[in-house]
This record gives sequence, structure tokens and C-alpha cells, in this order.
Amino acid sequence: MKKHLNSLFLTSILSLSLLPYASNAENQNLDKVEAAPNGIELPKDYQNWKIISSSHRVDNNSLRVILGNDIAVKASRNGKTNPWPEGSILAKMVWKEGELPTWNKAIVPEKFIHAEFMIKGSDKYVKTGGWGFARWLGLNQKPYGKDANFVQECFGCHTPVKNNDWVYTIPSQLPMAKSSK
Repeated sequence: MKKHLNSLFLTSILSLSLLPYASNAENQNLDKVEAAPNGIELPKDYQNWKIISSSHRVDNNSLRVILGNDIAVKASRNGKTNPWPEGSILAKMVWKEGELPTWNKAIVPEKFIHAEFMIKGSDKYVKTGGWGFARWLGLNQKPYGKDANFVQECFGCHTPVKNNDWVYTIPSQLPMAKSSK
């Protein structure tokens, strides 16, 4: 239960940190971002997608919020994620972790590191488990990778979760809304 509450707390805090990125998209020229070396384009309006989960990596001191397009969100809410449905897109927003100056027991996002995407397309991405991978670095969203072979790095990292449709993300549980009837 404590782990679940911590996850929801972190998800809530991190979701608030997305607001500046959503409102400042014009200032960041995100409409002019180059495609990844494998041709995947930065999904439009991903900053407005719903939260599926969050994570905290202690090995590199980073905080992550995992967002999903409508297909992915519906699948995560209904427990239909192994396999994820075709057309699902998962977005992982990554920040360096920091300490809240007014409360040093709180871990908060600091510098934005990158945005990673996984796009489910079993026929299109056969060589990478049915997923297309892409990453953009920093607030200016510079495409990651020198050439299309960068996806082998992503795919190799996901090998331990092959039996979970190559996805690390575990959707956060949310309370069900009670009917007003």
C-alpha cells in the first residue's frame, strides 16, 4: 500500500511539472523539431496526454512520468497491456531529480533530460518486438542517435521485459469513481 501511495504521490507531483512544458510549447519551437534518425516524428500535443505511471531511477537519479495516447491510456485503465494494442504510444518524460528547497525530504524534477517514445506497430517494427523507439534530448528536443541503428540500443535495454511486451511501465492503479446514482 505504501509503495502504491508513493507512486500516486510522485505521479501527482510530476504531472504538475508538465504544465510549464505544455504552456510553453510555442517558445520551444516544438512544431519544428526534426524527426528521429529512424523517421519517427515527435508526436503532436504529447504534453497533453494522460498519465499512465511514474518511476524513479535510483541508478541515474532521474524521475519519469509515463504518458500515453488515448489508445494506451484506455488499455492501461482496462488492464489490457500484455500485449499493448496496436497504435499505442507511450511517452516517457525524464528529469534529473532534485530536492525541494523548502522541504528537503521531497524529491522533485529539476533539469529536463529527454522525452522517449515507444510506438506499437507489430507489422512496421517487426525487428524490434513490434515497437518503434525514438528519443529527443533537452528542452529543444534534439533527436537522439547518429543513424537509425540507435533503436538497437533501446531494444536491447528492453530485453529483460520481453515477456511484458517489451515494456517496463506498470500502469499506476487509480481509484474508481463512484457513480452518483
